[in-house]
Amino acid sequence: MSDLFTPIVIGIAGGSGSGKTTVAQEVLARVGADKISFLPHDAYYRDFGDLSFSQRSAINFDHPDSLETNLLIEHIKQLKLLHPVELPIYDFKTHSRTSKTILIEPHPVILVDGILIFAEPELREMFDVKIYVDTDSDIRFIRRLQRDITERSRTVESVIVQYQQTVRPMHLKFVEPSKRYADVIIPEGGFNIVAMDMVVSRVKALLDVA
Repeated sequence: MSDLFTPIVIGIAGGSGSGKTTVAQEVLARVGADKISFLPHDAYYRDFGDLSFSQRSAINFDHPDSLETNLLIEHIKQLKLLHPVELPIYDFKTHSRTSKTILIEPHPVILVDGILIFAEPELREMFDVKIYVDTDSDIRFIRRLQRDITERSRTVESVIVQYQQTVRPMHLKFVEPSKRYADVIIPEGGFNIVAMDMVVSRVKALLDVA
C-alpha cells in the first residue's frame, strides 16, 4: 500500500448485547490496531449534562435522536481526508458527555460499530462493508444485564425496565429492520470462528488493493 490511501469504511451493527464490539475487537486484533481508526457510535451520545440525573435517566438512548450522528459522519469524512479527529468520551454512569476526547489518527481502515448505524441512511451509505451481528434476544438481554450491572452501576430492576420500555421496542423498530442492508450477517458474533476468518480475510484483501 502506498503512503497515500483512501480509507476503507467498515460498519458493524447488531442489537444491544449481540457481540458486535467483540467482532470489532477481533478485527482490531487480527488486522492490526495500527491499521484501524475505531469509532464506536455510542461515544457520540448527545451531551445531556444540562438535565438533572433523573431526567437523563429517562431519555430513550435506543432512539436515533439520542445520538449526534452528524458529528460521527463528519469525523468519518475527515478521516477519509486523512485528518485526525477528536473522539468524544461518554460517561454511561452519569448519562453525560465528558470534557475529554481521544485523538484518532487516520488509518487505512475506519471501523464503526453501533446498534443504529445501518438505520441512518446518510451514515449507512458511507460504509464499504456492512456487517450485522445476529444473536438471539435472550442472549442479548443476559449480556446487557451483566454489562450494565458490572460496568455502568445499574440495578437489575432499572435494566429490566429500560429493556422493556425502550431497548426491545427500538430494536424491533430500528435495529432489526436495518439487518437487510448488511453485506454479511454473522450469527453469534466473534464466537463464530468461520465467519470471523472470512471477514478478516476480506478486510486484508481490501487493504492489499487499496
